[in-house]
Amino acid sequence: MRTRQAGLTPEEFHRLEGMMKYEYQAAFNGYQYIAGLDEAGRGPLAGPVVAGAVILPDTFAIAGINDSKQLNPTLRRELASEIKKQAISWAVVSVYPPYLDKINIYQATIQAMQLAVKNLYPQPDYLLIDALKLPDIHIKQQSIIKGDTLSISIAAASILAKVERDNAMEAFDHLYPGYGFARHKGYATKEHIQILLEKGPCPIHRESFEPVKSLIKGETYGEQPTLFE
Repeated sequence: MRTRQAGLTPEEFHRLEGMMKYEYQAAFNGYQYIAGLDEAGRGPLAGPVVAGAVILPDTFAIAGINDSKQLNPTLRRELASEIKKQAISWAVVSVYPPYLDKINIYQATIQAMQLAVKNLYPQPDYLLIDALKLPDIHIKQQSIIKGDTLSISIAAASILAKVERDNAMEAFDHLYPGYGFARHKGYATKEHIQILLEKGPCPIHRESFEPVKSLIKGETYGEQPTLFE
């Protein structure tokens, strides 16, 4: 167990300690470089899916780390900057349409994560992954349901991935004006669906997702397909 870091309240310290139980367990079992992995953007109708991977030092101490979806954008960006400063290694990888459409969203997520792991230096010897397992990778791994709320490394990876994806969608808002990408980030909001019906898809829309698929074919659309089929 670590001594409490300067600047952390007792409550912040205890929460941080609680989120490091998986990292502690892996370290106790002899693993040295433990990487957390998570993704952002499996569900949207447009833009990339982004995978984050990060190896944190055992001295890591930043208050407020949590599932990126539970953080406001300003705090996410501040935390992402601090994570990058303190991390032993970090990597972010994006997979964009149309390649995403060609291989499907599940495979795109897996490939993004695998490449993110390969871009870490030093290479990890243990992986903590949010709800997924990576095939064809010879590194011991552990899949944790809701890992972005239970593991500090996975939460940090989720923050890096989410900030990177938000930055990309804000850039696409300038490249393809009128779609509102800076606001909804490509998700299937009521506003986004209405704009799609009025303007039609743009090059970063996912042609394998409804209603984009049906709009391209000139058909009416039904329900969003299951993402893991």
